[in-house]
Amino acid sequence: MNREQMIAKVKAEMPERRWLHTQGVMETAVILANRYGEDPVRSELAAILHDVAKYWKVERMEQVIRDQQLPSVLLDYDKELWHAPVGAWVTEHEYGVTDAEVLDAIRYHTSGRRGMSKLEKIVCLADYMEPGRDFPGVAVIRELSEQDLNKALVAGFNSTITFLLEKGKRIFPLTIEARNGLLE
Repeated sequence: MNREQMIAKVKAEMPERRWLHTQGVMETAVILANRYGEDPVRSELAAILHDVAKYWKVERMEQVIRDQQLPSVLLDYDKELWHAPVGAWVTEHEYGVTDAEVLDAIRYHTSGRRGMSKLEKIVCLADYMEPGRDFPGVAVIRELSEQDLNKALVAGFNSTITFLLEKGKRIFPLTIEARNGLLE
């Protein structure tokens, strides 16, 4: 499947406003890749596909998690996390992408994880700070991203953790591990 076919298929999976977000993540991922010495083509590919399963029905995502033996611990946490590992599975099995780092960048773009690759960091950060994002602290994340990829990502995780604490929600362990790993 070529880039244009992939874009058309992904775009059909989501509402227009989410496609605009995806375009922002694509553009931001390429900028960050160029800034931090990562492959912009691979960064864009992961960005194109990062939300491919975002608008699937919860039951469909749960079925993939169960049937494909994805980590069952996901089912114990917020459903907002599910689209990332499900999206990585879909990317491999329906879009034919076999690049393990691209798949991991999709898989961990919502939670992060300890020991993230540069590509994973770029896609996660691009998702936080693409131009359409507007939340308290996003300007600081954008500023930090111009100087230090890790510090910007820590600020992103801090924002997520604060939001979840304020909402009284559980925090997925990989997010805490990702943040702590970046601080070590």
